[in-house]
Amino acid sequence: MRILLVGAGGVGAAFAAIAARRDFFETIVVTDYDLARAEKAAAVDPRFVAAQVDASSVSSVEALVREHRITHVMNAVDPRFVMSIFDGAFAGGADYLDMAMSLSRPHPDAPYERTGVKLGDEQFAVADQWEAGGRLALCGIGVEPGLSDVFARYAADHLFSEIDELGVRDGANLSVEGYEFAPSFSIWTTIEECLNPPVVWEKGRGWFTTPPFSEPEVFDFPEGIGPVECVNVEHEEVLLMPRWVEARRATFKYGLGQEFIDVLKTLHKLGLDRTDKVHASGVEVSPRDVVAACLPDPATLGDRMQGKTCAGLWVTGTGQDGRPRSTYLYHVVDNAWSMREYGHQCVVWQTAVNPVVALELLANGTWSGAGVLGPEAFDAVPFLDLLTDYGSPWGQRDD
Repeated sequence: MRILLVGAGGVGAAFAAIAARRDFFETIVVTDYDLARAEKAAAVDPRFVAAQVDASSVSSVEALVREHRITHVMNAVDPRFVMSIFDGAFAGGADYLDMAMSLSRPHPDAPYERTGVKLGDEQFAVADQWEAGGRLALCGIGVEPGLSDVFARYAADHLFSEIDELGVRDGANLSVEGYEFAPSFSIWTTIEECLNPPVVWEKGRGWFTTPPFSEPEVFDFPEGIGPVECVNVEHEEVLLMPRWVEARRATFKYGLGQEFIDVLKTLHKLGLDRTDKVHASGVEVSPRDVVAACLPDPATLGDRMQGKTCAGLWVTGTGQDGRPRSTYLYHVVDNAWSMREYGHQCVVWQTAVNPVVALELLANGTWSGAGVLGPEAFDAVPFLDLLTDYGSPWGQRDD
């Protein structure tokens, strides 16, 4: 296995640090638009080499795939670059993995009722080409989407006879010393997810949308995190799970907190969430890029962060014994542990570990397939066992 890692930011650098402890690959070409950043991430292992890439260019990705005889392209950049990397991998003859799918576009007339272009639609539109070529695009294999999708497969195969709801519930009790507002993940991606119309799926109705931050509920997270208010957010799991797992409903709710929601609403009111460029003092600039530039790089916050982050799936329905069942499958990472063990803050580390696990399963033949597939399309048990072997076990709470 020869891996092209596109993006050496927080998640990409954590991916490199995790992969450096494994032996399932021959080499990893660590790439970034900023060559110095790629070189820094690549310095952790002699099997790694650094290169410069333009993630917005299909030909740039394709050229690197061919030059380095790449077998698998790992996309670790913002979702706005998904299609150029996805197409570049296919053009170069490599398989492909990502942690976020192609971007959505709200319905032009009824954005809070009907879906427009959904997350991943552009990738699923060419699934037949990938399958015909015997090539695999494993999409949504970060933590969210990713691990919760694996949990959905596990719940359907081993815990439930019928599933009422697959409800992703994410929350944390993280704080960042010295900052009044400092997101622990890419603010560009966070704005995209949180201000787009959230998607819900129901059997017989299909996919539909609601207003941002709808259906608030308080969810009690495990391992000392405690109760956090969660709201509907647009996310890939809702677009992936119903394709492979039988259920009556699928949702994604995120514990943002009122302060975070207020900031996002203010950015939207001021137009600072826009991605199209505006003229400012003779310069053309995207307002969202300005917001991102004004905030601290999430990858640099680890030594100022305290607390834990939790990603998980709350499944309700009928257990295999025929009785009503409510189970939360989850994965918690303590920032103190991830910083001590890997030197990376917990949110980016938790995102990065899952594609490394998936690549190892693909390398040893435990997972295989062709087409555009989500994590739900594969056996969950080997993944969860290997995640535990990486030193980061998952948990199960039966309510």
